[in-house]
Amino acid sequence: MGDVLAGNHAVWEFESDSVLIRFARGIRTPRLPRLWHALGSRRIPIEAVSAVTVTGGKRDTVILRAVPRPGADPLMEAAAGQLKEVCDPYRLVLPGDRAEAAAEFADALRSRLGPDAAEPSERFLVDVAQPPLQLKAYDARVAFDGSAVTFHWSRTGASSTKWKAGDQRFPLAALTGVEWCSPEGPGGHLRLLPRDTTGDPRPDHDLAAAVFGTGYGAVHESLPFAAAVLAALRARTPVAAVPRARSGDDRLRHLSELHAAGLLTDAEYAALRDRFAAESL
Repeated sequence: MGDVLAGNHAVWEFESDSVLIRFARGIRTPRLPRLWHALGSRRIPIEAVSAVTVTGGKRDTVILRAVPRPGADPLMEAAAGQLKEVCDPYRLVLPGDRAEAAAEFADALRSRLGPDAAEPSERFLVDVAQPPLQLKAYDARVAFDGSAVTFHWSRTGASSTKWKAGDQRFPLAALTGVEWCSPEGPGGHLRLLPRDTTGDPRPDHDLAAAVFGTGYGAVHESLPFAAAVLAALRARTPVAAVPRARSGDDRLRHLSELHAAGLLTDAEYAALRDRFAAESL
């Protein structure tokens, strides 16, 4: 469609089957969150969007937000609601005088959403960083070559348990998932979930986990890494089809789950709840 909307920190371009988001510094945002800088740009297929909202922001701003469809974006799946609002890549802040343009953009995008938009996606639809990838954690250097994840322990950072066990290699075939715990909170780590074994619950002793720390495993480095591994795992072993929600109650229940996971603000949740409730009458 070619519609372009420039915000304080990004430019959204509405194309025929997707929204291209290009993150860039602006007059009001001389510095970007490092995650956005690392992402550079993202192409979000329209089928990966669950809903679109426009709300008032602080200091005479308006916020346009595309709600990602659960199961569609490996980055957001890996984040599991841990991203701070200011780092949300689906959130565009605009000056208050662009409210009308934001509403028109939202209406145009909303009109293209399919009947299954509120239901979980059966596969990942948004691309993420491709291997080979490297990640420097506090106690290890972690590498992903597309087929396996390898932990090379740090002599100074790794626990004696890890150092004595030696470096570890986990083929994708031996894994069932990835757990990312933000380095911006206590206990930050990246943990692989092996298929046949249960690791130590303490990340610093788990041979399938790398511990984050100050200057190690920052969000802009560790989250894209976790998303890439998760995407590769899903591509190798597709999950079973998710039963489609058919009733209004199911849609509202799903909406509550998004809100509880931190993917919807209180205002967005209330607006979508009222809309779905009205549609079910």
